[in-house]
Amino acid sequence: MSELIEREGGEKAKVESWRLHVLIEAGYPLPLAERLAGSEADLHRAVELVTQGCEPKTAAEILL
Repeated sequence: MSELIEREGGEKAKVESWRLHVLIEAGYPLPLAERLAGSEADLHRAVELVTQGCEPKTAAEILL
């Protein structure tokens, strides 16, 4: 059972790490990127908002 929990935790960490990378590449500062990466926020919408000119802080407020 603990192996299953570790595997699921490992996958979640990998997904959050990937999301963090995408958000930073889109222009989010690290603290906001970390909050968004660990949330249920729509990653594609997060990137889209910033690429359309929305400030990262405002985008995070919309998404969180």
